[in-house]
Amino acid sequence: MKMLMFDFRESEKDFFNNKELKDFDITFFKTPLNDKIKLTEEQLNDTVVLSVFTTSDVTSNVLKKFKNLRIISTRSTAYSHIDIDYCIKHNIAVLNVDEYGRTAVAQFAMALILSLVRNILPAYFDMKNHTVNPAKYEGRILSSYTIGIIGCGSIGSAVAKIAHFFGMEILIHSYMKNNEIADMCNFVSLDELLEKSDIISLHVPFDGDNYHMIGKNEFEKMKNGVFFVNTARGELVDIKALYDNLVKGKIKAAALDVLECEFINTHNGEISEVMELTDTNCVESAFVAQKLFKMSNVILTPHIAYNTVEAINYILDETFNNIRDHFKGMNTNRVC
Repeated sequence: MKMLMFDFRESEKDFFNNKELKDFDITFFKTPLNDKIKLTEEQLNDTVVLSVFTTSDVTSNVLKKFKNLRIISTRSTAYSHIDIDYCIKHNIAVLNVDEYGRTAVAQFAMALILSLVRNILPAYFDMKNHTVNPAKYEGRILSSYTIGIIGCGSIGSAVAKIAHFFGMEILIHSYMKNNEIADMCNFVSLDELLEKSDIISLHVPFDGDNYHMIGKNEFEKMKNGVFFVNTARGELVDIKALYDNLVKGKIKAAALDVLECEFINTHNGEISEVMELTDTNCVESAFVAQKLFKMSNVILTPHIAYNTVEAINYILDETFNNIRDHFKGMNTNRVC
């Protein structure tokens, strides 16, 4: 079957070198899929399967160009980058991959936390620039902090276990209670978590209804000097409100592995080159992100928390298993 794979990265090559995928005629694109991609008439007419990542922007304008599309398989848990309503209306199955980042993302989140509280990046850059001032890098041990974990799924629970190992006090806000970690933490309301936490780490999926769930009001409820970490989804956080609170010192430091409208923020050119692809909110978010890049108390990484050999191989295995299952009449990891 004809398949187009977008967002293809060097780290995925080994998988295809070691696998025989005889059922698939795959064309690889390093770029994300969006309305500016130029495809041949044959590709638009014959493609049955699209494989994308969250940096693609799979709108109705993109989808209506494909004449025989039956499946969109996203190599992610999130699927908000895909026009689900269009897919439902036109009987296009959307498949995702779940549970691939539990250990990798949890470890990465804790690495970001350690980098923030121990001032690792400022110390590195000062060392590099021969401007060392040890007084600037004084931190505290993790057991002196209370961590607030928003979301108690597989990743949030894994973060809690690591925090428990470090001797931290743990507060969790979640719609579900995980009995596996109940003796390590206290389950609290969101307001209590915001008010009492020294470090806040976000681990909930984005479902559209929780857009900007951490915004101006939530930041106001936080302690002065709190550390903020997001390895979940950029759409969960009002980036302008975060920036404002960093500027006034309410937020001591922040680490973000995800940003709203990733297909702009991970674009290799100027923002102006992709402005016409998206809405005003995305453009505004991208300009705020550029300001964050200039702040010494902010760490920004390009959605790599999951990016391990183990997680990537799992994602690709599940992607092709899901597609095969679909054609066998099974609904494995089917979103719609």
